[in-house]
Amino acid sequence: MNTTQTTPDGGDTRRLLSGLPAVDRVLREELLEPWRARLRGELLTALAREELSHWRQRLLEGREAQAPAALRVAKGVARRAEQLLDGGMRPVLNATGVVLHTGLGRARLPQVAVERVAQILAANTDVEFVLESGARGKRESRAARLLCLLTGAEAALVCNNNAAAVHLMLRTLCARREVIVSRGQQVEIGGGFRIPDVIRESGARLVEVGCTNRTHLEDYAQAIGPRTAAILRVHPSNYRVIGFTAQPALEELSALARERGILLLDDLGSGALVDFPGVPEPEPLVGESLA
Repeated sequence: MNTTQTTPDGGDTRRLLSGLPAVDRVLREELLEPWRARLRGELLTALAREELSHWRQRLLEGREAQAPAALRVAKGVARRAEQLLDGGMRPVLNATGVVLHTGLGRARLPQVAVERVAQILAANTDVEFVLESGARGKRESRAARLLCLLTGAEAALVCNNNAAAVHLMLRTLCARREVIVSRGQQVEIGGGFRIPDVIRESGARLVEVGCTNRTHLEDYAQAIGPRTAAILRVHPSNYRVIGFTAQPALEELSALARERGILLLDDLGSGALVDFPGVPEPEPLVGESLA
């Protein structure tokens, strides 16, 4: 069987690929000497293989007419090494018009907080230790206490993002039971997190009620059964349905949940703690939701 492939210009792909330098030949280039002192050998080898894989793909796609010399590949390896060590997050100017931009780190820390973080990170801290008693503590206790003071909550838990918070909440409180959600609130947020997927992954069962644009309190009431664990209200964040729309107020859902003895879970999205004057569409506050 003849397995020889050809490039778009008719060249022999096998011949082109055989022209690629070996990994050890690339690593012997003098250009990489400074990086051999900064990176472990296996890491530099991995970067060389990545660079060669990049060139191999270009040859297969016909974007290069000949294989590169070892020095040219080594220059690519050096660039990869520089990006690895020095190519982390960089300060940028937010000119998007979105004040709290998810992709740009959202809210900036005030200088006093930056200085405090730098001070703490430069030393060992009592992150999980009670100095007064010498006993093992809980690392989330400080943040939880502050959140309870700010919101009026009875308890608090900090996790990585809102989708994780919803998942943990459902997994803990609603696994193997039903969760009622309005069809108009089954949104997809940044990062590809979808409410139906989060519910399914938590082990709960989604029960849809209402229509895309209008859901009434009666829709929720009729869907409650012996397997119902909770009503989940989802704040649409950067998504809006306007015009002929309807959604029950949170107070109405709260009264219904209490009457039927089930939970009411409120996914606020951003989770704003204080009101910001001048914002055209202010986000709902956590304290107001809890109240």
